[in-house]
Amino acid sequence: MRPFSYCKLEIFLPASHLSPLETALRQVDAGHIGAYDSCLSYSPVTSCWRPLAGTTPYLGTQGALSREQELKVEVTCQTERVEATVAAIRAVHPYEEPVINVIPLYQVGL
Repeated sequence: MRPFSYCKLEIFLPASHLSPLETALRQVDAGHIGAYDSCLSYSPVTSCWRPLAGTTPYLGTQGALSREQELKVEVTCQTERVEATVAAIRAVHPYEEPVINVIPLYQVGL
């Protein structure tokens, strides 16, 4: 395996959208590790943000600081598939500005 052939994605979203996200990730083969697919982890987090003028927030009110319970979902994908994976995530994510962190992984599963 060559270095950086995989990325880890961190995705923050409401728990109500976990199932559609899992389906979208499976459709682009994210979370495929060896002879297993649909591999991901998630944990509850508290996130905060303030919607600015001109936004249409899924949660929160313009100008007010929001603190909400979300899930942080972590999944790996092949680096060559990262653009398709991010597009699949955006297609099911409810936020105007979803937080999707893409982190290159030097090596996986050693």
